[in-house]
Amino acid sequence: MRRIAISVAASTMTLSLAGCGVFNATGSSSTATPTKGDDLTVGLLLPETANTRYEKFDYPILKAKVADLTHKQGKVEYANAEASAPKQVSQMQKMIDDKVDIILLDAVDSHGIAGEVKKAKDAGIPVIAYDRLAEGPIDAYISFDNELVGEVQGRSLLEALGPNVDSSSKIVMMNGALTDPNAKQFKQGALSELNGKVQIAASYDTKDWKPENAEANMTKAINAIGKNNIAAVYSANDGMAGGIIKAFEAAGVSAANVPPITGQDAQLEAVQRVIDGEQYMSVYKSYPDEAEAAAEMAVAKIQGKGIQFDALTQDRVDSPTTKAIPAQLMQVSALTRSKSKIEDTVIADGFYKVSDICVGKYKAACTAIGLK
Repeated sequence: MRRIAISVAASTMTLSLAGCGVFNATGSSSTATPTKGDDLTVGLLLPETANTRYEKFDYPILKAKVADLTHKQGKVEYANAEASAPKQVSQMQKMIDDKVDIILLDAVDSHGIAGEVKKAKDAGIPVIAYDRLAEGPIDAYISFDNELVGEVQGRSLLEALGPNVDSSSKIVMMNGALTDPNAKQFKQGALSELNGKVQIAASYDTKDWKPENAEANMTKAINAIGKNNIAAVYSANDGMAGGIIKAFEAAGVSAANVPPITGQDAQLEAVQRVIDGEQYMSVYKSYPDEAEAAAEMAVAKIQGKGIQFDALTQDRVDSPTTKAIPAQLMQVSALTRSKSKIEDTVIADGFYKVSDICVGKYKAACTAIGLK
């Protein structure tokens, strides 16, 4: 279930409560029991390293926010599964054995991890699903509005194709991993915009989200459809977009003639490709906002601050195993080849500096759009 208005209201209420000092309250609810002070441990399980966001943004931001909220007494115990579901199971079991106070879980395999979520629950350790909706008795969920991500990607692709797009225009869809429930939602959102307006000539579910797997899939599509017959490519994220571009280049298509390709995550290389015209767009998601809100949820849950926790989780979502999970769904925006788009997103939020983006062959492209 998606309730955008409620999500926005939750974010607004968060700011209002913070301004009024309510976040220092100790009010409790039936779902939060005050058992800890500032000396707490948050377990953080992230899924992979192929996407640079986890190591560069999510972990350090979460760690800093937990420290800030706990007067530098709280700590984050961190593990990355490197796209291995069995490895993540072992990592989560270790956190349960170590008796961390709460676990933030970004699952490699949302179904396969359900048993560990149940073990954590039985051990009295709350679990908050972070960025991906895990199965099992999770206590809360925070992510971006994933169907909206797909809708933004689909609309952008249609805009790139222009007024001459029709139902015979051939599109290739490069979706994410089947083990990631977000990938299904991205795909649903994209298809809600694309169905009936273009022809989906090929569609792939990309194992582990790996760029090399997307490149191999794209090579198959090019060979089957023809490099000159593909009007555009829906890529669920930036890493795969990079692999898709490599497949076109290997087929003899110059970077200037690669068809419009979508992305997601605003990775540095993708932002550079967007500015240079190699990639049509990316979806910008404010990872600092997500990570900081997740830290606030975790600390509020551990410390029994029910008023704060409820304000942060006013939305509700369903997983295959659990209904009406308290959640916060955050908003997204399209990042395209525009000076204001770049400045108002990745630069404004401190992801990158202009000097990070406008280097080497990208200097001229930056100058062309007035980015200095």
